[in-house]
Amino acid sequence: MTPFGARLRELRTQRGVTLKDLAAALQVSAAYLSALEHGRRGRPSAGLVHQVNEYFGLIWDDAEDLNRLARESHPRAVLDTAGLAPEVTELANRLAREIRHVTPAAAAQIAAVLDRLPKARR
Repeated sequence: MTPFGARLRELRTQRGVTLKDLAAALQVSAAYLSALEHGRRGRPSAGLVHQVNEYFGLIWDDAEDLNRLARESHPRAVLDTAGLAPEVTELANRLAREIRHVTPAAAAQIAAVLDRLPKARR
């Protein structure tokens, strides 16, 4: 499941909206929305995210958060370490091998370390 998919499902559940009803309102298939929710489809288009924001009446911070989640929801991320230090390439490869074993708590710890990197390096 992707971050966008998890939030979409949460919004639907909170408001009692079925997948079929949301799909009809957005003029997409229920299968497509299901694939988005389960991470079997990549990032949704900006247009679809806008439609979801409008459908659920999300504004300001909530709408921007959904946009951010959509940008961070590519289920098959690719890392390019060409020209970087060998240690960075080694880390990227190790993370690729071990990603299926990373728990949500461990992911939060890794994210916290990344958040402390100097901004010039981001």
